[in-house]
Amino acid sequence: MRPLAQCQALLAAVLAGTAAVVSTSAPAQDRLAERAAMIETIKSHARSAPSAVEAQGIDPAVLKAMGNVPRHFFVPEEQRGAAYRDRPLPIGYGQTISQPFIVALMTDLIKAGPGDAVLEIGTGSGYQAAVLSPLTAKVYSIEIIPELGERAAARLEELRFDNVEVKVDDGYYGWSEHAPFDGIVVTAAASHIPPPLVEQLAKGGRMVVPVGGPFSTQFLMLVEKRRDGSITTRQLLPVSFVPLRGGKSR
Repeated sequence: MRPLAQCQALLAAVLAGTAAVVSTSAPAQDRLAERAAMIETIKSHARSAPSAVEAQGIDPAVLKAMGNVPRHFFVPEEQRGAAYRDRPLPIGYGQTISQPFIVALMTDLIKAGPGDAVLEIGTGSGYQAAVLSPLTAKVYSIEIIPELGERAAARLEELRFDNVEVKVDDGYYGWSEHAPFDGIVVTAAASHIPPPLVEQLAKGGRMVVPVGGPFSTQFLMLVEKRRDGSITTRQLLPVSFVPLRGGKSR
């Protein structure tokens, strides 16, 4: 028979290995009923917003990504009970995580594909980037607030969203080193559509951006760059976002 101490050590190792497996797989399994209810709410909102959502509704691939990403890991501890409710939540530094329907809608509107590169302006907690991650080849995300950017980058790495790259910078000017982008998602309201982002949008690409001042009506805008390089814009629906910071002269 093995000595008691040796048996105890072996048992501890087995339990540690089991805990590691549970820890790794748990995010995909946590709070499944709440996630399912969130998806149904998104579908309901989509049916009531025909001006913004195409007739077939939100792409099932987008809904699957929304259901798989553990939203409660992207909000502060004190907000986790409300993580799957359809409303924005504060994440600190005067910023918010958008309500699930808006995240799903913006993701759906850019029509990102498996080989695409997508730029996100306003990393925030990292949730939008996490939703984009399984739908695209690469996500580049810019956050102007260092504390949020660093925290989001660490969280995304911990949760193994390995195709997301985050940097702290002024997102108004985009990320020219990696342009052009097949899709661009702006998660804060600009007073106008930033010209550098239009320039960095690929031909055939789409950008979704809220436009409007903090004390005026904001609208979600869809910007498309046609194959010939011409630009079209379409106003979709009223929204409420925190202001886009940055855009100072360089």
